[in-house]
Amino acid sequence: MNSYKTLVAFFLGLLLLTACSDDRLVYEKIYSLPGGKWYADSVLRFELPIAQAGKYDVYYHIRNTLDYPYYNMYVQYTLIDSTGKVLAKHLQHIELMDPKTGEPYGTNLGDIFEHELIALPAYDFPAPGKYIYLIQQYMREDPLPEVLSFGVKLRRYEDDVPAKP
Repeated sequence: MNSYKTLVAFFLGLLLLTACSDDRLVYEKIYSLPGGKWYADSVLRFELPIAQAGKYDVYYHIRNTLDYPYYNMYVQYTLIDSTGKVLAKHLQHIELMDPKTGEPYGTNLGDIFEHELIALPAYDFPAPGKYIYLIQQYMREDPLPEVLSFGVKLRRYEDDVPAKP
């Protein structure tokens, strides 16, 4: 009887793992920031493997504490193709909390908040190859406190919105 329960638990766990998988996910890397401090000169490097040209969604995954002193965050990213050519370089504004109420966005576990935000929706990568995505914080405070981790996720783009007549 005990082995039966173990077998059932195993298959239920396997079912949950496969049901929660993201078949569009191509890449994911998350950097832990030591001491919850992100220094301005700390450039995070992500190597995006593009197997075929086309559209992909690039997401940021941010974890911060409730003590993060701002409602927002500025980051600067640089996207470089496999030949070393800079394709894009932009300053981005990210809201982590409601600017009026101060209510944190994202999901929380205690005083730690997680955010998954789209950074580049439906970005059209022109050719297969390894693209380099560099990102750094661009706030006035250095180091930026209470940021526990920062990551990038890459998903194949799917147009889920039905065409309008």
